[in-house]
Amino acid sequence: MIVAMHAPIALFLSALLLAFPASVRADDCVPLLESAWVRQPPMAMPMMAGFVQIRNPCASAVTVVSASSPSFGSVELHETTRVDGVSRMRHIKALEVPAGATATLAPGGLHLMLMQPRATPVLGESLEIDLELADGRRLRAGFEVRAANAL
Repeated sequence: MIVAMHAPIALFLSALLLAFPASVRADDCVPLLESAWVRQPPMAMPMMAGFVQIRNPCASAVTVVSASSPSFGSVELHETTRVDGVSRMRHIKALEVPAGATATLAPGGLHLMLMQPRATPVLGESLEIDLELADGRRLRAGFEVRAANAL
């Protein structure tokens, strides 16, 4: 009799636990942002570049779909390629990082294009930048401002 009275409560609690999104479960794997830095421009400029390693230790691929920062008016994923000896830069809509892999954003290739800085960055300062994944999660890292020649 006591068990029968508690069955509706147990059923309600079970349904409530199942209603939580996957992003709050303890077994959720989170990609890591490592070695994050921003190249300090030689003078005040409307654009800068950011670099980072996105390490995905998870069992499934993740896709970066956008980026943002309180320090910049706009942040986009870009890729620099050489075509007929000329460097060309293009906007990337998404960047997939396969399971167990690392995507490296580095000078001369994939990078974050940081536009409309809200202030002139100071050498050694840490600028917060978020990467948004296709599943809605956000990865945040402090990007250290480094001298252009300190690659």
